[in-house]
Amino acid sequence: MFSKSSPPLHMKLQMLTFILVFSIFHISHSTQLNYTSIFSFGDSLADTGNALIHSKSNPVFGRLPYGMTYFMHPTGRCSDGRLIVDFLASAFGLPFLPPYLAHGQNIRQGVNFAVVGATALDPAFFQGLLADGAFPFTNLSLSTQLRWFEELKPSLCNTTTACAGYFSKSLFLVGEIGGNDYNYFFLLGGKSLEEVKSYVPKVVGAIVAASERLIKNGAVNLLVPGNLPFGCSSVYLTVFNSPNKEEYDPTTGCLKWLNAFAKYHDALLRRALDELRRKYPRARIMYADYYGASIQIGRSPQRFGSGEEGFDLTPGLGTDESFHSWGKA
Repeated sequence: MFSKSSPPLHMKLQMLTFILVFSIFHISHSTQLNYTSIFSFGDSLADTGNALIHSKSNPVFGRLPYGMTYFMHPTGRCSDGRLIVDFLASAFGLPFLPPYLAHGQNIRQGVNFAVVGATALDPAFFQGLLADGAFPFTNLSLSTQLRWFEELKPSLCNTTTACAGYFSKSLFLVGEIGGNDYNYFFLLGGKSLEEVKSYVPKVVGAIVAASERLIKNGAVNLLVPGNLPFGCSSVYLTVFNSPNKEEYDPTTGCLKWLNAFAKYHDALLRRALDELRRKYPRARIMYADYYGASIQIGRSPQRFGSGEEGFDLTPGLGTDESFHSWGKA
């Protein structure tokens, strides 16, 4: 069962990544694919250092205990160990992806464009929608990450034939992205559930548009994750704490209405991806069910070794420091 007091780094992301990597690895091997490179886009669930390199300050994820259990020092990952993208790379025998902003790295086997706090929608969209003085954590949104990829592309391949051959063996991880858009609306904008739901088609549209843009740039194999269960996040459990027990799922302790919202986003995303598959039948567009994989841990925490408290599923939203930064609005 998830808990408001569950430490965000307690169980890292290892159990979640095991479930996800196993399923993705199975899908890929069932189609006899061996990826030779990975290109990752998204937010704190995938960033391996871009936000830290870009930051002019010393953000919380640039200090211990972040990075302490595997790398033995902070790397810019919002975890004390590895992220989903790290486990994916290892599963396919590839090195960890260098962050795009770490220039001078070997990029032939992939690059990570993800940025902590990134949104699917451009930062300008949030102007006038958030509380006075509030603004997105970063302006390096999904569209910026796509631009980075397009600027880097000539260094990877320089002819149509070369790009077709190279990208046919590449995996494009498009997300998770969109979670921060909703974090900003709920936590910094004070929007109601119905108001935030009205933005879901726009967020989903941005994710699908990004996927299509990558396909037009030569991507063939795309993995597009859905969202995590918002109702299981310690920040949301604190901000939307309710004396009404009926609002909580008795099997997980999560807020039912917020998890229903996450499933609404995922349903719209899956429907849109189905349309994209029909439009590009030669592309292999896979959906990663982050919600389904993570909620298993909430329902059976001891089965996955997390004990009765469970753990927070929202990296970057669980530490005291990050909670206060979200709560300033």
